[in-house]
Amino acid sequence: MIHCEFCKIVRGNSSAEILYDNLHAIAILDINPIHYGHILVIPKTHCATFLEVPEEELSDLICATKIVSRAMVDSLNPPGFNIFSNNGRAAGQSVFHFHFHVTPRYDDDNIQFVLKLKKYGEGEMTNYGERIRRHINTNLDCSIL
Repeated sequence: MIHCEFCKIVRGNSSAEILYDNLHAIAILDINPIHYGHILVIPKTHCATFLEVPEEELSDLICATKIVSRAMVDSLNPPGFNIFSNNGRAAGQSVFHFHFHVTPRYDDDNIQFVLKLKKYGEGEMTNYGERIRRHINTNLDCSIL
């Protein structure tokens, strides 16, 4: 994608603080961090969401995420960290090139993911389980299985 900012970084046409690079992924510092040391792990292939990441690139993407997570923890010594991704506008995605966020967390950082947890009604859990399993059984196309 010519106008995708992450694709520009991958091609070397836009500057970034590159931390790690492998065959299918690149890791950079986020320019708008939650905390200093906030890392983005980006597939080199343009794909809008996680579901579009080519299967043959997933292991490099996960490996890069683990490597930079370990380096962030070892160098910054946070008591915790988050790894997350936003997929789709409703989930908060603002850059439509898939990426993982890896951010350090601190006991007093007052950052919260505000959740309104639900309870399944009678038989609803079974219903949702059956619906999801039906699609798992028809979509077993991930080569890592």
